[in-house]
Amino acid sequence: MEVKKEVKLEEKKSNLTLENRRKLFLTGVMEVISFNEEKILLNTSLGMLTIKGSGLKMNKLDVQNGEVMMVGNVESFVYSGSEAKQDKESILSKLFK
Repeated sequence: MEVKKEVKLEEKKSNLTLENRRKLFLTGVMEVISFNEEKILLNTSLGMLTIKGSGLKMNKLDVQNGEVMMVGNVESFVYSGSEAKQDKESILSKLFK
């Protein structure tokens, strides 16, 4: 039973490296939900991640390996929820439930 738990923890591996508040490297990214120069919303293996700042640009996006690198002035990053969202419901379908 413990072996299965270790495998699950390894599957949810995610790293976030911030250099001088200007360069951000992420692993464990499952999907890019939306992005612009002020806000980036990502679905990661550890939950939804919101990154806010100014002049944000994605330099590298490798969805197959779950890696993202971005530059810009990073002001905050916040994880919401402990689990990554798995369902693919649209916003409209959520509104009309």
